[in-house]
Amino acid sequence: MLMSPEENKQKKKDMKETDRHLSERLEKLGKTLDTHLDEASAKEEPNKTGAMAGLSQAWKMSSEFIAAIFVGGALGWMADSWLGTKPWGMIILLMLGFAAGILNVLREAGKVAPPERRMNSGKKQD
Repeated sequence: MLMSPEENKQKKKDMKETDRHLSERLEKLGKTLDTHLDEASAKEEPNKTGAMAGLSQAWKMSSEFIAAIFVGGALGWMADSWLGTKPWGMIILLMLGFAAGILNVLREAGKVAPPERRMNSGKKQD
């Protein structure tokens, strides 16, 4: 079926108008999606960073606690070997390591002031 030149021009004009209308709708949709994606990512970012910060602090506290116990036990074992006081050196230094680990955890959690603040608490600040 052949079209007359006028019909062909009209069809091309209609197609251009339809394309323009579709382009406008596509652009509007793109802007709306960008807005929604920005809002969604802004809401999720603080939660992820907060959770990761808490997790890293928990790992740090637990590793410091375990390390303090191991160091106390190792020093006690070495003291017992050197002084010949088995098992008392290891028992005492293991308990001291446990206490040091607890103190480190409490300091990290903010429940106990660091030694620098405790030592300067009686001095007046300018």
